[in-house]
Amino acid sequence: MTSRFDAGVTAPPAADLSGRTAMVTGGGSGIGRAVARALAAAGADVHVVDVDAEAAKAVAEDTGGRPHAVDLADAGALEQLPSEVDILVNNAGLQHVAPLEAFPPERFAQIQKVMVTAPFLLLRRTLPHMYAQGWGRVVNVSSVHGLRASPYKAAYVAAKHALEGLSKVTALEGAAYGVTSNCVNPGYVRTPLVEGQIADQAEAHGIPEERVVREVMLERSAIKRLIEPEEVAGLAVWLCGPHTGYLTGASLPVDGGWTAH
Repeated sequence: MTSRFDAGVTAPPAADLSGRTAMVTGGGSGIGRAVARALAAAGADVHVVDVDAEAAKAVAEDTGGRPHAVDLADAGALEQLPSEVDILVNNAGLQHVAPLEAFPPERFAQIQKVMVTAPFLLLRRTLPHMYAQGWGRVVNVSSVHGLRASPYKAAYVAAKHALEGLSKVTALEGAAYGVTSNCVNPGYVRTPLVEGQIADQAEAHGIPEERVVREVMLERSAIKRLIEPEEVAGLAVWLCGPHTGYLTGASLPVDGGWTAH
């Protein structure tokens, strides 16, 4: 299946974000890179945060933004990130697939640090600025796995469910200050993370990669294609636009009909 959203095409800006400052975690590739590009296209000054220094630098150069090479699992390292941010996009994530009884505890803990604790700490760091100016947007890149579970993904599913709860608390506390907080919940996105899973599943099942996408990943999706990063980015930027000030505490599935079942 093909999509009109070709790799490298920046989503059209859905808002005028001139004068706004954004920070995108996991901004060096995949969804994060697409979001950084889309925010920059809408006029925002973008801080690109990624554990991969070269990837962060490349996206920052592409968007006119500023790179930050940070391991989000290191709570102390977050202190070097800016606090005066108008838009926070919690996007960074990682995956490990294993049955519960064989799931490495250290890997489980690392995933929670990156995908739950880091967003919490970044909110503590950036919300005072948003509150003081009476405007802010928090976009949490969750997943359909924040709303549904799949076997063998205990850490990822647990982290995304936790991010959903954190987003709702942020929405309730931020409402009086003009700050909204929402989750974007994509299905399988064409990213390096997913492409790695496709290759692993193909090897595990002894089937071609295209069958993994069609028969395993997209089994529960009504739309039989992967969603492109630019499509997710378009929704993220729309949440920062002029017509979404009353939309908060929501989870917005872009899952091809997965959760319609």
